[in-house]
Amino acid sequence: MAEIIKLYEKNTSEKELEKIAKVLRDGGLIIYPTDTVYGLGCDINNTKALTKVARLKNVKLEKANFSFICKDLSNLSDYVAQIPVGTFKILKRNLPGPYTFILPGNNNLPAVFKKKKTVGIRVPDNAIARSIVATLGNPIVSTSIYDEDDMVEYTTDPELIAEKWGDLVDIVVDGGYGDNMASTVIDLTQAEPELIREGKGSIEI
Repeated sequence: MAEIIKLYEKNTSEKELEKIAKVLRDGGLIIYPTDTVYGLGCDINNTKALTKVARLKNVKLEKANFSFICKDLSNLSDYVAQIPVGTFKILKRNLPGPYTFILPGNNNLPAVFKKKKTVGIRVPDNAIARSIVATLGNPIVSTSIYDEDDMVEYTTDPELIAEKWGDLVDIVVDGGYGDNMASTVIDLTQAEPELIREGKGSIEI
């Protein structure tokens, strides 16, 4: 059964963050809060963990459209090809925030994503999510957790999340009630931004 760890945005415990980071490095899975919905995440560098996430989402890993959760824009050059100044300004203006920006990937992507030409980058406006990434030292690969009930697209209650996912993940990070609206997804790989999915973030970028 997953361990439930309570964290607060204004006072994240270094001891608990280190515990979460160790679980991620060891190939574990976590569910954690963002500025939108709760996410299912793992260490970007652990192929075994990535495979487990893909299996839980019932998708092939090499075709999965997972997001890379970053602590800030300093991780961009690790996985993103050179982008125009105008594109960087859009990112700078809107992140941290409830957006997933699709950007051109580079040759440094983890081996399992080498065939993908694009990558979805997120910098959530949530101190817990960013602190976990900062403590880990590299991005988390993440996907939203869905609720099977059509009336509740995303699960928002950490206790109910733990009940449902407790046997499938190692840690559920309780950061309070989550939102039930996903991030706005915008493609920045072309000359003009293209809206892929309207979510919590304004489409006026």
